[in-house]
Amino acid sequence: MTAAMLTGTQKAALVLIQMGREAASGVMQQLSEQEIEQVTAEITRLRTVDEETVAEVLEEFQRTAQRSLSVASGGYSYAKRLLEETLGREKAAEVLERLQSRVQVQPFEFLMHADARQVVSLLSGEHPQTIALVLAHLRPEHASAIMAGFTPETQTIVARRIALMEGASPDVVSLIADQLKLKATNLITSQELTSVGGVQPLVEIINRADAATEKLILEGLSSQDPELADQIRQLMFVFADITLLEDRAIQLVMRAVETATLATALKGADDSVRDKILRNMSERARENLLEEIDALGPVRISLVEEARSRVVQVIRGLEERGEIMISRDGEDEYVA
Repeated sequence: MTAAMLTGTQKAALVLIQMGREAASGVMQQLSEQEIEQVTAEITRLRTVDEETVAEVLEEFQRTAQRSLSVASGGYSYAKRLLEETLGREKAAEVLERLQSRVQVQPFEFLMHADARQVVSLLSGEHPQTIALVLAHLRPEHASAIMAGFTPETQTIVARRIALMEGASPDVVSLIADQLKLKATNLITSQELTSVGGVQPLVEIINRADAATEKLILEGLSSQDPELADQIRQLMFVFADITLLEDRAIQLVMRAVETATLATALKGADDSVRDKILRNMSERARENLLEEIDALGPVRISLVEEARSRVVQVIRGLEERGEIMISRDGEDEYVA
């Protein structure tokens, strides 16, 4: 597999994965709803990619940022920093050097810097598959702005087609590009693309995202592909899964979570979750927690979800450090 075989959105997903789960989670939290759905779909379908392809994708990302420098300041510096953080300074320098003699044009480059409203007008009346193919080649933030211009019904159809896109031959891409070029009176170059699959990278990112982002991704996928959403949920650790942890694991988690956060997280929680936590606290700590819960009064759901997300992130951190292990299929978990 080469970089030329990946769509623009798949490349964005690959860049996110190369950034690392924590950094990628932070980026996802800054994206809009449509952008999250687009990138999410590609992350779920991305399998192992060889090192050469990864380097090619990062090089292409750098080229795109470099071309955008005249339009949006800071693009080149950001891309350079991303390369250094991903590959290290020495490797990044090699990549940047190769960029001087390698230039590759995207198939829908004439739309890269077009106003989102103009692109919406251009694509209006086109088949949803055509819209999906075009958006898959654009920068996530640009595609997001364009997607927002369509009706909710069209957004759902297009998002699903992007998620399930199996691939498009160079001839198909070229034909679509030529047709749009006639409408937009701009130049175009075709490029081969191919789609791949897998959900684990997305699960890792969602598990480190905030509650709002997690909810947005899962709700979006549920409306587009319930089976895929269920598959992801089965692999995720959510707040209710605290009941699966051993008592010693619960005790480690409680030491790392502030009482105020825990009290908020337990508002409206199932009795099984509440009992699991209370059983693993000292009598004094239990009394303090119950008093704080009662003192909170009504709490906004968004705040409860945010608190639960913090608890889950603590659990994931303990798992990464090998201090606890999480069971996802009814297996026994234990503390190292």
